This record gives sequence, structure tokens and C-alpha cells, in this order.
Amino acid sequence: MKTLRTFAIVVHRTNYGEADRIMSIITPDNGKLNVIARGVRKEKSKLAGGIELLAETELTLYEGKGDLRIVTSARLEKFYKNILSDYDKLQLAYYVLKDINRASEVVPEPEFYELTRQALQALNDEAINYKIVSIWYRLQMAILLGVGLNLSTDQEGDKLLADERYRFIPTESVFVLDARGEYTANHIKLLRLASAQGPKVVSHVEGIMDIIDACMYVAVAAHE
Repeated sequence: MKTLRTFAIVVHRTNYGEADRIMSIITPDNGKLNVIARGVRKEKSKLAGGIELLAETELTLYEGKGDLRIVTSARLEKFYKNILSDYDKLQLAYYVLKDINRASEVVPEPEFYELTRQALQALNDEAINYKIVSIWYRLQMAILLGVGLNLSTDQEGDKLLADERYRFIPTESVFVLDARGEYTANHIKLLRLASAQGPKVVSHVEGIMDIIDACMYVAVAAHE
């Protein structure tokens, strides 16, 4: 049998039998893997406590004859416990794991591990509003899926201008020049920053909470 040692983030898990657990994990170098942890639900299991949701774990896996790799050892590297104390962040974290699990079935991007890790890390930071993480995550996922938001030109292909106003068409994920539009240069700047930088950098932008809901609308449309 081949042995693989890897860092992993659990994106889905299902109890199996009396004490086993089947899990889908995201790894840095091997993409998504399906594994089974035998006896992990037993009180005295050596694996218990080493494999958690909302955590980074180092796993040793054996590749047997079946489709599932067998977890033989697990060491908890980082548990993002602060997420548990904030309902909104906890719900977003679960959404991220579910979304990554779904997306990795369609597009096996190696960047999914780092995207998940950064999302959990940002949600664990009590100084970062969960809406900032949500906007950042959705824009990053759209980029990985090849449907990133066009923040350079409008519907006519003209450059987005700082002194103009725009409205956003969600079905086409495009901005349209409109003197009465909701979106200004500040919205565009925030969306560009969230597309290029991490949540911690975005959180330092002054006045961000005044425009965050409008930007969230755009990020959701780009992602979904």
C-alpha cells in the first residue's frame, strides 16, 4: 500500500457504521480526497480530536484497494475556535466548506485548499467583519471557476470611470453607465481590492461598512 502524508481540511463528513467516519478532504497538493477514519468515533480512538471541522490537520493516509484512503494518523495543526462564538461567521464557514466540496467535484483546482484556509483564518479573526470575508471569498471563487467579475469595463466595453455612476445587471455580471446608478468609484475600488487582496487588507478600508451590502450583492451575483 502507498502512504501519503498531507495537510488537509475536512469539507464534508458522514458517520459510517458503528464508529467509522467517511470524509471529503481538501489537500494542498493532491486536491480533493475521500478518506475513511476507522473507529474515530470511539472514545479512546487515537484519531479522535485530531480530525475536526474548521481546522487544519496533518494526516497520514494509506491507499488500499478501494476508493477510500484509510486515515492511520491525525495531528491537529490549527483549530479555528473563534468561529464557534459568532453565529454569522459559523454559518459562513459551513457555507464555504459546502461550496468548496461542491466546486471541487466540478473543477479540481489546487488553489481550493489555500482559499479554504484563508477563509477560515479570516473568519477566526475577531477584528474582521464576516461580510468582508464573504465578499472576498465569493470573488475569489468566481476567479477560480473562470467567471471572475469584469471590473475594468462596462457593458459597452468602455473603461469604468471614477466620476461616473453605474448600475449592476446581476444576470450578466456587468456594470452599466447610469446617472442614477447605485455604484460609484468607491464600490469599484472595494471590489477590485477584494479581488486582489486578502480580507485583512480589505478590512482596513475606511467607510467600508457604508457600501458593503451593495458590494455583497455584486459578489453574490458573480459567484452564483
